[in-house]
Amino acid sequence: MRLPKSRRHIPGAGRVSNPPGTGQGETAPVVDENAAGSPVGDNRLELAIGREVRSFRKKQDLTVNELSRLAGLSSGMLSKIERGLASPSLATLRSLSTALQVPVTAFFRKFEEQRDATFVKAGQGLIIERRGSRAGHQYQLLGHTLGKTVTVEPYLITLTKESEVFPVFQHTGMEFIYMLEGRIIYRYSDKTYELHPGDSLFFDSDAPHGPEELLHLPIRFLSVIVSPQTSED
Repeated sequence: MRLPKSRRHIPGAGRVSNPPGTGQGETAPVVDENAAGSPVGDNRLELAIGREVRSFRKKQDLTVNELSRLAGLSSGMLSKIERGLASPSLATLRSLSTALQVPVTAFFRKFEEQRDATFVKAGQGLIIERRGSRAGHQYQLLGHTLGKTVTVEPYLITLTKESEVFPVFQHTGMEFIYMLEGRIIYRYSDKTYELHPGDSLFFDSDAPHGPEELLHLPIRFLSVIVSPQTSED
């Protein structure tokens, strides 16, 4: 009588082995292949340099191919530099500065500029006097940015029972209004708009504008005024 051959046991047969570092029944970690080598926020210098190179190139009405030939670079490399995807060497920056006829330091100006934020606690905006103050309009200045070309002024405006209508404001620039509380009839040029909380209005502020009828008090709205920066001679 012949005995049946014994079945050989092969370790691990019939099951899928787990990757190193994971226990039985655990899921292997997912690796983000795009994460390596591209940390967010670490290429601010490259982006600043790239923006300046592109700006100088366009000011001189040069194409990417034309500047790359002048600087002795490939057009692909120049394109990467302008998009902040490559970190140019000092030799490359010197070649670009010679081709663009600007100092090397000009590529770093935007990176070295001070960037500030304005934080205003609730109720602590600066109360200032404007044209509508005499009509009982309260202006809280929430910040102020004086750029090279424009001035930005965000206000929280409050109207109460002591406030008067005043639909004849006029000033240069653009204005954005966002209603927070109350209801108002707001005039812009020859049109009127009934504004409720959540409504907004954006317009060229050179035309006459302002509150024409106060429907439900108190009224609060944000007003952001953007006006061109005027040079003082």
